[in-house]
Amino acid sequence: MTTVLVLQGPNLNLVGTREPEIYGHDSLEEIHAGIATRAADLGLAVEFFQSNHEGALIDRLHRRDFDVAIVNAGGLTHTSVALRDALLAIERPFIEVHLSDPARREPFRQVNFLHDIALESIVGLGARGYHLALESIARRTGDARG
Repeated sequence: MTTVLVLQGPNLNLVGTREPEIYGHDSLEEIHAGIATRAADLGLAVEFFQSNHEGALIDRLHRRDFDVAIVNAGGLTHTSVALRDALLAIERPFIEVHLSDPARREPFRQVNFLHDIALESIVGLGARGYHLALESIARRTGDARG
């Protein structure tokens, strides 16, 4: 069974209450529950990790105890060469997901240190983006059940 790590970056613990007009009204726990259900439907194992600390995210990646990741790096998308380097170093594929579409927001969000090394990027679809990422992983690994 393919193990998927869902890595959530800074401030995603505030989803549902932080700027709901941008990020939606579902809490991170509700989003994770939906991801877990969809992963089970697809025959994928899923683990979750969220931190507001760049080093903790990097340390989690370094464990390499997963086959593929779904990464929402939050604001670190636009600033973290270290996170990019960690994703390259661990040699695990990942799909980048963002609840909003950073390209349609402030100019500083046009910088993306992860886009070119991700299998694909799914942006602006809210929590549904995570489900699409799981479906893509299932297709790529041959684990798809439904």
